[in-house]
Amino acid sequence: MDHGNYDNEPNQKINWHIIRIVWPYLMEYRQRVLLALGCLVLAKLSNVVGPFLLKYIVDALDSEKAQLVAAPIALVLAYGLARFANVLLGEIRDTVFGRVTERAMRKIGLEVFRHLHNLDLDFHLNRRTGGLSRDIERGTTGISFLMRFFVFNIVPTFIEIFMVVGILLYKYGWGFALITLLAVVLYTWFSVAATEWRTKFVREANLADSASNTRAVDSLLNFETVKYFTNEEFEAQRYDHELGKWEQARRKNRLSLFSLNGGQAFIIAAAMTAMMWLAAVRVTAGTMTIGDFVLINAFMIQLFMPLNFLGFVYREIKGSMANIEKMLQLLEVRPSVNDRPQAPALAQGSGAIVFDDVSFSYRPDRAILKRVSFTIESGHKVAVVGASGAGKSTLVKLLFRFYDLDSGRITIGGVDISSISKHSLRSAIGIVPQDTVLFNDTLFENVRYGNPQASDEQVAEAIRLAHLDSFISQLPDGYQTRVGERGLKLSGGEKQRVAIARTILKRSPILVFDEATSSLDSKSEQAILKALREVARGHTSLVIAHRLSTVIDADKIVVLDQGEVVEQGTHEQLLDKRGHYAQLWFAQQKEQQQALTV
Repeated sequence: MDHGNYDNEPNQKINWHIIRIVWPYLMEYRQRVLLALGCLVLAKLSNVVGPFLLKYIVDALDSEKAQLVAAPIALVLAYGLARFANVLLGEIRDTVFGRVTERAMRKIGLEVFRHLHNLDLDFHLNRRTGGLSRDIERGTTGISFLMRFFVFNIVPTFIEIFMVVGILLYKYGWGFALITLLAVVLYTWFSVAATEWRTKFVREANLADSASNTRAVDSLLNFETVKYFTNEEFEAQRYDHELGKWEQARRKNRLSLFSLNGGQAFIIAAAMTAMMWLAAVRVTAGTMTIGDFVLINAFMIQLFMPLNFLGFVYREIKGSMANIEKMLQLLEVRPSVNDRPQAPALAQGSGAIVFDDVSFSYRPDRAILKRVSFTIESGHKVAVVGASGAGKSTLVKLLFRFYDLDSGRITIGGVDISSISKHSLRSAIGIVPQDTVLFNDTLFENVRYGNPQASDEQVAEAIRLAHLDSFISQLPDGYQTRVGERGLKLSGGEKQRVAIARTILKRSPILVFDEATSSLDSKSEQAILKALREVARGHTSLVIAHRLSTVIDADKIVVLDQGEVVEQGTHEQLLDKRGHYAQLWFAQQKEQQQALTV
């Protein structure tokens, strides 16, 4: 009898190729698997022996020798022992095999997690977090279900069916065996056909479930934005709309489940009635004992109890395979930015960074950078400025090699970054981003994230150098203050100081500051700028800036306009040119003066 589980999405044919993927996990613990299978066989034997013991008990009690109670008592004890052995062996089997499924779930879950972190920035920008997490959860759970139910439910049930049919044929003739076989075949056919029919309803329920879950996660992740625009009711209505579709899908699913369970119950009742009628006729005729009647009844109950779950198990196995396949499709997504075979690590003491004729576009129909060329000498600070949308932040993504170039090259110390390992490249670059995202952990652990192997003393020193210690000393919980999801409990300036402390702790030779002060007030900006100058001393630095007043001390300023380098030079040189930079400078100075007079 199907229980109407909604966690899977059996919307396709069973892909038996998945068994080959699961097989290595079974073979890794072959001794445990063999022990579990041994317990399974013994449990099935005790299951078949049980009805025979019940028959002998009834016959012994029904005979004239019933007063000799020793034999019935011994049979009763034997029956109890057989029932206990069946349950105990099943528990031992599940316990032994549990280690196999848990390890398989752990290994493949870790593999998917690592793979997702290895995928391109594009994948993560376009993903839906709620739906993705549900796919991974369903996939790993599907592996457990597939391994457990296929090995320990479907296969042993059909083994027991053939054993019982054989016993009935041998001991009681073809009538009982034929009714049993026909009932099992009809039940199996109906369960599979009805399950296939109701697949679309289950799929609708799962799609609605995923959609409502994604909507809830997306809304809660953007909690602050919802509050800014007072859109709590709007979000609630959107969520309720998704829940309405989920409710309707569940209703259809429930009605189809009623049809499935009703049909299964009718087939079982008809078979049991036919068997009992035939047995009753034989007992009346004297060709069978009361014990034989009880034995046949016990066999039928034992057979149809596991068959009751056939529709559920079939759909779950099919759904598990579909869910595993969905998760494996994630593993088949290949990153477009890959290391070359045996790519070497970036040498220490990296040297000058050169953007050499770099062109790049996210889409073929819109160029972002057009033949950009400039050099950051080792130990120097170079600022890139320009209007919004000029391509400034794209330079950072390309330096980190989140994307490959359309043409040109970027070199560090004369070595093309596409020829070295991404890990060593990114390890050599520390960044203070425009929007610092923190983990929902303590302040101390968020700073330690810059170097997870750092000692407590090193983390405390980084906090001091970032001038974060005075702020922390005012907090009731100090270092152990939790920052909230995505750092919502901290101000922009406080989060930037955490980012600076992280970067100090990382101790990278190259530093990138991506509009690190753009969201701060003047007082906070000056404090952060002072800390940034201290951090950048002696490092090769790339500064992306919108406010020109923050980069007047740069060794060189590169002016970008619509993806092209239009000017390069120091602050004074660029002002003398009276070009793009001078126009931006005077416009921002005017804005600042107007803001002061307001």
